[in-house]
Amino acid sequence: MIPAFIIDCSVTMAWCFHDEATPLAAAVQDRLIAEAALVPAHWPLEVANVLALAERRKRIAQPRSAEFLAHLAALDIQIDAETAGQALNQTLALCRSQNLTSYDAAYLELAIRRSLPLATLDEDLRAAARKLGVRVLGK
Repeated sequence: MIPAFIIDCSVTMAWCFHDEATPLAAAVQDRLIAEAALVPAHWPLEVANVLALAERRKRIAQPRSAEFLAHLAALDIQIDAETAGQALNQTLALCRSQNLTSYDAAYLELAIRRSLPLATLDEDLRAAARKLGVRVLGK
């Protein structure tokens, strides 16, 4: 399926941790029933890092992490193959101009390059996307 939007780690992890759930995150997850999403190549590392830290802090148990990963695997979330190739030019330029981390800038770069809306809970990323004319899902 052709991706309809970009999702970032903040939205993804809101599906795992009930205390982080938002209407936007729920709406994005519902959209994944009929649509595909696209993520930059570092997204699996971000998800793994959040889960590993949550397990260490006893916020989540390994069996729940495994259930969550199985849930993610069942969704049509596609990984962009061109993220690394953009890192030292377009992504770095967005870091500089929008005062973003490279991780957040990679989501923005992907949304710009693919002309897709962005789903994020990160207010700085939302503001940068809007400033550059990228459609942001939700509020």
